[in-house]
Amino acid sequence: MLQTLELTHVRSYKSGLFQFSDSVNIIVGPNASGKTNLLEAIHMSTQGEAFKSDDLNMINHNSDWARIDSRYDNENRTIKIKKSPLSKIFVFDDIEKKRFPADKTIPTVLFEPTHLLLLGGEPERRRAYIDNLLTQTEAGYGTLLKSYKRVLSQRNRLLKQETISPEHLFVWDVQLADIAGKIFEYRKKYTDFLQEQITDNYQSVSGNEEVLEITYESKIPSIQYANELLKKLKHGFAVDQARGFTGYGPHRDDLKITINKYDARDNASRGETRSVVLALKLAELNILEQKTGKKPLLLLDDVFSELDGKRRRTLSETLQKYQTFITTTDADVVIEHFSKSCNIIPTNG
Repeated sequence: MLQTLELTHVRSYKSGLFQFSDSVNIIVGPNASGKTNLLEAIHMSTQGEAFKSDDLNMINHNSDWARIDSRYDNENRTIKIKKSPLSKIFVFDDIEKKRFPADKTIPTVLFEPTHLLLLGGEPERRRAYIDNLLTQTEAGYGTLLKSYKRVLSQRNRLLKQETISPEHLFVWDVQLADIAGKIFEYRKKYTDFLQEQITDNYQSVSGNEEVLEITYESKIPSIQYANELLKKLKHGFAVDQARGFTGYGPHRDDLKITINKYDARDNASRGETRSVVLALKLAELNILEQKTGKKPLLLLDDVFSELDGKRRRTLSETLQKYQTFITTTDADVVIEHFSKSCNIIPTNG
């Protein structure tokens, strides 16, 4: 559990000290008062990075450095960010690290307004959703994903050279296909985990009886994905060279969600979209708890007002089980849904 958080020169905060309860914490204030900045600092303390801002933009514009100090159960954490040269250092109980260790990650579920675009937006949003879930639960997945992006970037650079041939790319194609096969297996497995829960979650949120299906969608056959991708890369060389980028691989795959067999990406109403996204978030909470053995933190950035009464009530029942941080401009909208007392945190950062 996050007990305290102290911010120094973090975005809009010159300084700020916050204490949290182990249940629902409501962060209230007008727009541009620092509510999201506080959530970003919490996210950085659990994951090593913010969910919107890069490291440079986490520093107050009047300062050359920023510092986030947090207390989790029996551990003190400090993150120090310097502007010039840009650097970030992590300290865990006086032990300094240059990178955020995987075993120090605290499972965290984030729900923010852009997630309501998950269905209708670009496939990249849906890939990022499942990649974030995997990074938090599967040791080494984050490193695997970075390796794939690095090899993909190199292949794309080579494609832009006029004298390049398929033979020059073969070594990179083999590497790319090998890593891609592993990414596919992870993503496919977690898509199946989501499928086990999504219909029940959706029905409890929406009050309707539609059946949902979530499947992993790819232009590459799922059987022997790596070998099939290697063939596609070889045979598609001319097309890839003409457009200057790689047209096949996990970076082009998607998650397909259907409601009673209709593709939700194209046909879901606004209410259905909210229910699907909320159902996914509830599944995410459950998967993270099962896989890590820890209760995740739940961060809700200004989404409570986006949900109607039914969806608020369903979400409220879930929130009672987790340490939750909710930002809002209207605390009354949130407070009425909780029988237990809430910790109210005003912001003026």
